[in-house]
Amino acid sequence: MRGRSNQNIYTNLNNQSAEQNLSYTLKPDVSGKHVRVIPLGGLEQIGMNITAFEYGNSIVVVDCGLAFPEDDMLGIDLVIPDVTYLKENLDRVKGFVITHGHEDHIGSLPYVLKDVNVPVYATKLTMGLIEHKLEEKGLLKSTKRKVMKPGQTVTLGDFRIEFIKTNHSIQDAVALAITCAAGTIVHTGDFKVDYTPVFGDAIDLQRFAELGKKGVLALMCDSTNAERKGFTASERTVGSTFDSIFSEHLNTRIIIATFASNVDRVQQIINSAYKYGRKVVLEGRSMVNVITTAAELGYLNIPEHTLIDLEEMKNYPDEQMVLITTGSQGESMAALSRMAANMHRKVMIKPGDTVIFSSNPIPGNEKAVSRVINELSMKGADVIFQDAHVSGHACQEEIKLIYSLVRPRYAIPVHGEYRHLKAQAKLAESLGISKDRIFILRSGDVLELGADSAAVSGHVQTGGILVDGLGVGDVGNVVLHDRQHLAEDGIMVIALTLGRYSRQLLAGPDIVSRGFVYVRESEDLLDEARSVVEDAVLGCLAGRGSDWNRIKGAIRDSLSDFLWKRTKRSPMILPVIMEVED
Repeated sequence: MRGRSNQNIYTNLNNQSAEQNLSYTLKPDVSGKHVRVIPLGGLEQIGMNITAFEYGNSIVVVDCGLAFPEDDMLGIDLVIPDVTYLKENLDRVKGFVITHGHEDHIGSLPYVLKDVNVPVYATKLTMGLIEHKLEEKGLLKSTKRKVMKPGQTVTLGDFRIEFIKTNHSIQDAVALAITCAAGTIVHTGDFKVDYTPVFGDAIDLQRFAELGKKGVLALMCDSTNAERKGFTASERTVGSTFDSIFSEHLNTRIIIATFASNVDRVQQIINSAYKYGRKVVLEGRSMVNVITTAAELGYLNIPEHTLIDLEEMKNYPDEQMVLITTGSQGESMAALSRMAANMHRKVMIKPGDTVIFSSNPIPGNEKAVSRVINELSMKGADVIFQDAHVSGHACQEEIKLIYSLVRPRYAIPVHGEYRHLKAQAKLAESLGISKDRIFILRSGDVLELGADSAAVSGHVQTGGILVDGLGVGDVGNVVLHDRQHLAEDGIMVIALTLGRYSRQLLAGPDIVSRGFVYVRESEDLLDEARSVVEDAVLGCLAGRGSDWNRIKGAIRDSLSDFLWKRTKRSPMILPVIMEVED
């Protein structure tokens, strides 16, 4: 979810372009010939998936995910989509339809539902995870919810939505057949073709084929692994890998880091632990929340007395313990990272521990993961980070299979960065879909689809809303720029006192430096800086320029020039002027 190339999608937080403001004037298409597809996020990046479908006077929204902040979004916790278009057309929005329970597909619901309070439709496990989030935000009672099963349909305004069973790295994932009078659009959600899933049934390929025979207007297909040849391995293959690792490390404590939402992966770890007589501890807030919800809803089979609390771990020898934890992506505050940095209150990494990374680094997280691996290795742990993971996304041959079954008139690659979308576009073209019927969209594009024509007809307002603590949208480009400036060059506060009537310099200037230089070793520099500021202030006062803004500007200009010449650095300079009676 990371990468500097994604930054452009967040730059319109406070100054939307005239093109984007078309969202306020976009009128419903009442001709009955076209359905509009409007991605409000999820393109140009992996994450923040949300797409509006519009026909006549009805709008349905597929998914409502979040993105995690870029490296230069200092202090930001989450990024959620700008849903101005939905708010401006609230009377036409019929509901949110969710494909699966990953954060990049459900994470923004607690924020968006405050302004767009419409019903939510999802499968059982997905709804369980959503309800946990809504309860935390106090929205559970005010949100209408409907649990759906694969094979069921729901009518929302002018749309009929069918839920189709698929496989992914979280259970209860579905594809959607979105039908209106203009035609049927198949949205795969995140998926892979797994003939031997750990839990539940295999993907319903028969239903995809039946839809293809009836005629599909467009296919919106997961592009995450579109660059990878072949097929994605079954999740079940990881189970045998765990069995092998457990059999080779009978005398050590085993710590496994994986995604909290990968319930099937946790099930296989529990299976191996039980087979080899080990107790299992879950650590990490998200891990405990997801697995508790999955177990309560019947999506996990945990043998009796296998799962124990972290507090009980001290009662068992290391060779009888398995710790399943968050932190597979090197997140600084995740449980494994805190263990590696000796910051965890209850778990210390010991020489001989076996630590398994059961995931691949998300693009952009490689350095963070490498840092944690190095820290673990320095503490004597045996780190395993290969062959203990399979992807939850379809590779090229599976994508081709879906296209061959669905036989869409139009192809709309989704879920991925531009290179992933481009790779799927090439696959679609290789299967006989002409270039003029393949659309690589940007977030905010309005694609109008009909049996005889398709074109991007406009653009609506999109972007990222930054979440910082309890603040939603109160941090924009200016604040981010200031944070980056402070992080790169530090700050200097200049304090001085002027006489109210005499306009004389009575005290100061005093200089306080943070993040710029170490004061004790830079006394000469700060003394010279003080003289520069004093000269600038006295110069303003002598010229009868007693306006505070003019004095502050003179301080900034003179001190900034001096510091750049002496240090080639540009700290933030903050003059503070006080007035006293004289």
